[in-house]
Amino acid sequence: MKDWLRKHPNVRTIRVAAADLNGQARGKRVPTRFAENVVKNGTRFPFSVLNLDIWGEDIDDSPLVFEQGDQDGVLKPTERGFMPMPWLEAPTALLPIWMFRENGAPYEGDPRHALNTIVQRFKARGLTPVCAMELEFFLIDDSGKTLQVPPSPRSGKRRKAAETLSIRALDAFDTFFTDLYDACEAMDIPADTTTSETGLGQFEVNLMHCDDPLRAADDAWLFKMLVKGLARRHGFAASFMAKPYPEYSGSGLHTHFSLINEAGDNVFDSGGPKGTTIMKQAVAGCLHAMRDSALIFAPHQNSYERLVPGKHAPTSIAWGYENRTTAIRIPAGATSARRIEHRVAGGDVNPYLMLAAILGAALDGIEHQMEPASPIVGNAYAQEGLPQIPATWEEAIEALEQSTIVPRFLHPELIKNLISTKRQELHYIGELTPQERIDLYLDTV
Repeated sequence: MKDWLRKHPNVRTIRVAAADLNGQARGKRVPTRFAENVVKNGTRFPFSVLNLDIWGEDIDDSPLVFEQGDQDGVLKPTERGFMPMPWLEAPTALLPIWMFRENGAPYEGDPRHALNTIVQRFKARGLTPVCAMELEFFLIDDSGKTLQVPPSPRSGKRRKAAETLSIRALDAFDTFFTDLYDACEAMDIPADTTTSETGLGQFEVNLMHCDDPLRAADDAWLFKMLVKGLARRHGFAASFMAKPYPEYSGSGLHTHFSLINEAGDNVFDSGGPKGTTIMKQAVAGCLHAMRDSALIFAPHQNSYERLVPGKHAPTSIAWGYENRTTAIRIPAGATSARRIEHRVAGGDVNPYLMLAAILGAALDGIEHQMEPASPIVGNAYAQEGLPQIPATWEEAIEALEQSTIVPRFLHPELIKNLISTKRQELHYIGELTPQERIDLYLDTV
């Protein structure tokens, strides 16, 4: 890590940052001349900092605050190391960190540790998850009283319509996307294909598959930070909020995953289109935990405006082959690449918690040898009798609070902290006008 700074002598300051439960970056600014001390000894801030609400306020009555004297955790660099922050004017480096207790044990309320726990359980079974994510976001002009698509830097015109898979829409913001890909290269984020989507000024960037789920979640967390910061440098906003425009589809964060064994074989590959028994067990686990873990996939009030029938987001707890109306899709293609696509999460999620919930549920299905219901054929929105994803924030909070499933793969302290956070946000969100809610989520999530 020290070699990186020596190779970048123009970097004058660093940021050390960890992801809180909402996926917000929490940390410090440090002069570069003190960076070696951070690398060697880590840094410190209170455990409660990873359990703040969306405004950055302490959680009322949280045992992490006054009850325990607001004790410090020890934050150490992750294996990711230093990287540039191309959205800032001054040359600056980011050092991702995660939280430990004083005795060196991982802090159970850190979402990155939650994911690592699941990964280690897979490794104990001789399995490694291979993950890829598709991130949708909106480019937005938020300078006026109402949100609108930014004018094209090329033509100065606004295209006030959805432009699905439009090359023209991509070309209109070519300067931004060129800078974005250059920045991803500098930060070692594996950005692949970009497409324009069905929303107003909406785009999707695919991140390449990775056989390290921690790195895949890092990539998504860093990518969200990069896109939002870089857009501001270009004079507009980028937002991963689930649904900024009521009349258009919202933004999802779809996750693809498979499992490879110690020989490097994909254990979902049956040699045919239907997949293996272990794949179906993983599907069953994901479906079984879906209602109880919905709060992780839809963590904010705005999230539930996306989860409505007929708007390209799932509402039923169902699966199918090559079916985008279901919550779980098994894509077609080469059998060696047989995988599960989990389609529930919005773009506003914490990638670490999301991936921990998906992989944890899949592992639970494998461990309990669950069997899924029959796959859905046709339009899942039109089929009656299917179990439903919670339709409201309140319902999702209650489902997690009462769950006996999610504690099998997420630590009880993390679950308790998340519920307390969301109950506090639910209370205070009720005091805001619709415009104030949009202003809150536009930049934060």
